[in-house]
Amino acid sequence: MNDNQDRHSVRKIVLPSGRSIEVVRFETEESPPRNLHICLACDSELVQPVSWQEAPGQRWELTLECPNCGWSEDGTYEHEQVNRLEEKLDEGLADMLADLQRLAEANMADEIDRFATALEADLILPEDF
Repeated sequence: MNDNQDRHSVRKIVLPSGRSIEVVRFETEESPPRNLHICLACDSELVQPVSWQEAPGQRWELTLECPNCGWSEDGTYEHEQVNRLEEKLDEGLADMLADLQRLAEANMADEIDRFATALEADLILPEDF
């Protein structure tokens, strides 16, 4: 038995019509494993796992979903692919936290400016506290 015959992934694709199909893909050494964070339907880089469990042979069964177009897929993936997905998710989380920090700082600066303007105009009274 050829080792390449053991390397395959099974994907369940839910079509916009609601029907689903299962696709079995046999991987060869020439084709690198795909990046799981990229949607196969719309090429968005926002694909995320919505469920997961360990599978035999250091593999993972994942249900992936694209929040951009609603595409979803069930499949079994190599540990290396899942690690790359996890790295992309970590990068996305770091980006969101940085954006949140910038937004919080901008909001605080705006509040300080409004408070200073109100103080200068004598619009702040003792009963406001």
